[in-house]
Amino acid sequence: MKTLNYLYGKPLSDGDYKSQPEDFRVEEILDIPFTGEGEHVCLQIIKKGENTAFVAKKLAEFAQISPRDVSYAGIKDRHGVCTQWFSVPVPIKKSVDFSALNSDSIFVVQQIRHNRKLKTGCHKGNRFAITLRNVTAPLDILSRINAVRQGVPNYFGEQRFGHDGHNLAMADRLFDGEKIRDKKLRGLVLSAARSHLFNEVVSRRVAEHGLATTWHREIFLLSGSNAFFDSEIDCELIERLLNGDILLSAPLVGKGEKGLLPQEREWLAPFAKWHEGLAEFGMKNERRALRLIPEALKVSMADDSTLTLEFSLPKGTFATALLRELVNHKDASKKFNKHEESIQQ
Repeated sequence: MKTLNYLYGKPLSDGDYKSQPEDFRVEEILDIPFTGEGEHVCLQIIKKGENTAFVAKKLAEFAQISPRDVSYAGIKDRHGVCTQWFSVPVPIKKSVDFSALNSDSIFVVQQIRHNRKLKTGCHKGNRFAITLRNVTAPLDILSRINAVRQGVPNYFGEQRFGHDGHNLAMADRLFDGEKIRDKKLRGLVLSAARSHLFNEVVSRRVAEHGLATTWHREIFLLSGSNAFFDSEIDCELIERLLNGDILLSAPLVGKGEKGLLPQEREWLAPFAKWHEGLAEFGMKNERRALRLIPEALKVSMADDSTLTLEFSLPKGTFATALLRELVNHKDASKKFNKHEESIQQ
């Protein structure tokens, strides 16, 4: 993400985050009315210093099932204090008290029966409380808050691309003909490649047009949906944009020309090999919101060099996309394990 353009200019302040787990708090927002009965137990769990896969494995061992039968709404970072939901299949006549797993790193907050398992992406979003330490220019961060409240480029975070961009290097080899037999790994690599092209298009648009100006013709994304449509701008669409009914968007490229504007095709031309490769592997042209708008963004200061940001983001977006417009942030957890990657919220 270091080469991507800033909407509000490069921040003047440096700062560390994830200096300790409590400095990175995430709470999953799950908007599901549980039935209170059924063959699945939904668990709200607070984990500290553990990754999602580890917790799922512990739940599976306790319930004496395969880890693949444990479901969760989203993957949460290891280096933090994260509250998230899991579901475990448990026969109706069997009683299992998962609170027996409580420890310094895992705590079961709630356990509720439901008639179906949780699916990936079923959550609405995430609430964050991120503490920045060793802040060098707090006034610069504070001066940017109101601007950032209006939105930032909806970039995919660097964690999508693997350690030192390893997933992108694998993508380049894949499009040159190298085989990746592991289906899951191949999917991650293709997703990283498509995310990279999205970032490149958004970065060009930020540099040349910003995010406030609409083009004469846009491809609009329906809010809360993957559906999109192509239209010239008019008074009605301006009003719908204002109300949040529709969103400006950028391409997640795949097969076909549908879902691409002429300017976007021009910007994607240098990446023709990747674009063609994504199409050959069956990826479809889709759209993603151009702008990421945080909800209820608040800031507080403990002292002259320690600052906490609180905000909510929709699922599938990255807190680092917001942080980079406020501060040159350094992941302090990497000094404990330089190979540890943070995960998509």
